[in-house]
Amino acid sequence: MHLSTPTMHDLFDQLGLPSDEASVQQFVASHRPLPQDVPLADAAFWTPAQAQFLREQLNRDADWAEVVDQLNMSLHD
Repeated sequence: MHLSTPTMHDLFDQLGLPSDEASVQQFVASHRPLPQDVPLADAAFWTPAQAQFLREQLNRDADWAEVVDQLNMSLHD
């Protein structure tokens, strides 16, 4: 049973990316702004597996969906 809500750092770990605060901030800074007409999972910088994970989590409104949406907003901001 999973009781805690995943964090941005957890999401980056799940995606196989460096997850320390500086790395997360650097990732966002280097990949934004993502054009408004490009869904997060369709961004060119994801591997196919990363894109599939992001898409699945949003489609299923899974535990990860909230933090995936936070990343989406950060990149589209």
